[in-house]
Amino acid sequence: MAIAIAGTKAAHGQFMGIFAPDYKIMSETYRELETALAPITAHSNKTEGLIRTISGGRIDFWTLNNPKAGRSRKYHGVLIDEAAFAGDDMPDIWAKAIAPTLFDFRGWAWALSTPNGSNPDNWFYQICSDPESDWKEYHAPSNTNPYLPEDEFERIRQRNLPNVFRQEYLAEFVDWNGTAFFAEGSMLVDGQAVDMPVKCDQVFAVIDTALKDGVEHDGTAVTFYARNLYYGIPLVVLDWDVLQIEGALLEDWLPSVFKRLDDLAVMTGARQGNLGAWIEDKASGIVLLQQATRRGWPAYPIDGALVAMGKEGRALSVSGYVHRGMVKLSKYAYDKTINYKAQVRNHFLSQVCGYRMGVKGLPMDLFDTFTYGVAISLGDTEGY
Repeated sequence: MAIAIAGTKAAHGQFMGIFAPDYKIMSETYRELETALAPITAHSNKTEGLIRTISGGRIDFWTLNNPKAGRSRKYHGVLIDEAAFAGDDMPDIWAKAIAPTLFDFRGWAWALSTPNGSNPDNWFYQICSDPESDWKEYHAPSNTNPYLPEDEFERIRQRNLPNVFRQEYLAEFVDWNGTAFFAEGSMLVDGQAVDMPVKCDQVFAVIDTALKDGVEHDGTAVTFYARNLYYGIPLVVLDWDVLQIEGALLEDWLPSVFKRLDDLAVMTGARQGNLGAWIEDKASGIVLLQQATRRGWPAYPIDGALVAMGKEGRALSVSGYVHRGMVKLSKYAYDKTINYKAQVRNHFLSQVCGYRMGVKGLPMDLFDTFTYGVAISLGDTEGY
């Protein structure tokens, strides 16, 4: 919709501004408009974020990471893409940088987005819910789309958590505070954990590291998985561990992870063997990646886009896979208990199934290895 509006107006000689939360979202819009306007383009430059038409029209592309986005420009209209995912400074950016660009031409603005919770601090939520706002709300849930078959809509509803479906497909503002994403029952079969696989396609691990030890700090966690590409259970949690360890000692710990991977590859008859470990590429994780490279071990940085989504974003993006029963717990992982931070329990279950959106201070080390692992193995080509 934004592409159709901006392209039509620029073709008729008007000035347009397109704003997006980040470069990746913006670049897709740029590519489509560059193609659509090619026959009437006088000049275009992706680096500058600019398309000029032979009719005198202009489209400028801005990311909302820049608090000065739009300054020194004048527009007949602006379009804000994925507005709900702008940062906390969006009210200031709108008031001080974007809105003034509309003064010269008595311009107009569209803010387009799927909702992102019912956070009163979210700018998109504010403009949709404030009766005193100058904005008018248009609500377009997916079931009003005449090109989406009814049976597909029902299939999607059944494959997603109710709140995910309400937000992503019915375009409703959902209060996520206290919402549990990963039910224990979804990762069991008839109430029971599954046997350790005797055949699978591959095994791999995900590591989340901490810089410091001590009860007040996060721990270093690892979760081991078996992946089936074409048959059986797509993803099985084989084992997990979490410990308090100083960053300087992590290099001594890493060999045990790869030893465990090799053992699990043999135990599960992994056809493609041990794929290696995915490690968050920051802090002490950088050291582990360097050590693995020196020793010739297969280790890979977790994609930056996946890291940038944040914990809640990753939980939302992978919740459907768990809800549909594509992830199961082995009996070994389900029955395992260890002493961590002076508490003896199954810390994997307590972190993953105990996670609640909007609740701060919960332990997240194993939770992170879980959401990363599901995204990397079951997600699309971009990991989610």
